[in-house]
Amino acid sequence: MIKHIVMFRLKDAQGRTALENALEAKKRADRLPALVPSLRGFEAVVNSEAADPSNFHIALICTFDDMKGLEEYQVHPDHKAFGAFVAEIRAENGRACIDYEV
Repeated sequence: MIKHIVMFRLKDAQGRTALENALEAKKRADRLPALVPSLRGFEAVVNSEAADPSNFHIALICTFDDMKGLEEYQVHPDHKAFGAFVAEIRAENGRACIDYEV
């Protein structure tokens, strides 16, 4: 199995605060498991308002059977649409990612 964890630091954009953008991104991300067949496990989490403000705002924790499944996710149209949305609200250098075998 492959775990794919990606975190985003967001900015105030599109008339929303960074926190509001994180909540909107979570709402959109939560749709992905029903749309992407290779996605076996999924959790989208938003940083606590009480946590250090320098933390990332949102993280996606995804599980795939193998790297092929991750690659299918990466090019899936619904994932690409989510990525385009996040690109508009992401802070500069606001992405961190790790992919590892379980």
